[in-house]
Amino acid sequence: MKNVFVCKETAENETRVALVPADVSTLTKMGYAISIQSGAGLKSGFSDEEYAKSGATIVADDSGSLQADIVVRVSMPQNSKGVKEGALHLSYLDPFNEKALLNDFAQAGVQAVSLEMIPRTSLAQKMDVQSSQTSLAGYYAVLLAATKLPKIFPMMMTAAGNIAPARVFVIGVGVAGLQAIATAKRLGARVDAFDTRPTVEDQVKSLGAKFLKIDLGDTGQTDQGYAKELTPEQIELQRQAQAKLCAQCDVVITTAKVFGRKAPVLLTKDMIAGMKPGSVIIDMAVSTGGNVEGSDPSKEVITDNGVHIIGGDMLERFVPRDSSSMFSGNITAFLTHFWNKEQNELLVNMEDEIMKGCLLTSGGKIIHPRFIQQ
Repeated sequence: MKNVFVCKETAENETRVALVPADVSTLTKMGYAISIQSGAGLKSGFSDEEYAKSGATIVADDSGSLQADIVVRVSMPQNSKGVKEGALHLSYLDPFNEKALLNDFAQAGVQAVSLEMIPRTSLAQKMDVQSSQTSLAGYYAVLLAATKLPKIFPMMMTAAGNIAPARVFVIGVGVAGLQAIATAKRLGARVDAFDTRPTVEDQVKSLGAKFLKIDLGDTGQTDQGYAKELTPEQIELQRQAQAKLCAQCDVVITTAKVFGRKAPVLLTKDMIAGMKPGSVIIDMAVSTGGNVEGSDPSKEVITDNGVHIIGGDMLERFVPRDSSSMFSGNITAFLTHFWNKEQNELLVNMEDEIMKGCLLTSGGKIIHPRFIQQ
């Protein structure tokens, strides 16, 4: 396997491309043959000419996928059409919710890799699209809030009077949350943060933010590094403590998007009713049910008391050049890891823990143990 086809994304709101010219150059020097659909990189700021100079073959349509050994794209496809039997397909797949698509890939004999399922280990860190993309989303969430807030973030002392810094509360201190904290601090805001994992307190403080301590009893994280699901009693305790802080804040950013599960509701309508008019909430989990009661993935909601609720879904798409570069770096790390120099091709090594973790279909069936019975 060494012929790679880079798809042009078909989703209207998808601005990213799976491989950027710099990584095409790296891969072609290794021995890969790269073809890319014309116009695939335009929304990210990469022209066909740049790809051609990097060693890629430009094809007019998506027919190149029919000959490719490896097909890469960003967004989940509607079906396996255009991918030949035995080919390796890499993209987001949302496997917990897209059972029909998994079955379609299996029946087509395609080897489907779910990028979300790449293990969160030190070895696989360079391939972790979840981390690379949500980091940028956390950054952009703060910028989005700043454009909506009717006051500035930093403190100012002027002859006309003093301006207090904006107060920002970040709920969920994963990759997105940490980047949101760092960005808000850089803009001059006073930042508080909370996470159910007490172990992240030091990370919050290292960024200059204050960690909100709530005694929830036994909490922790999964072996993949995600926060464990809370009991109803723990959620209620969390809400009560957060409501007091939310009432004092200008911006609240929620990042508790849990892969494979519905997002927990962290801000209820009663909590939002206690917030200041003009304050802004960014719900980064809106696509999986939402952390904020009343948030809408399709529009901004303004409550009766003047709070702006914005569904911050896939915010990395608003910085497509950098998000594409990071995504491409993840794909390149994957293709490099499984490249066999002696045989001059990519080998699907099922003894490798990374491949075991993310390859969902092969040989005409679903092979991943978490999805076989679904």
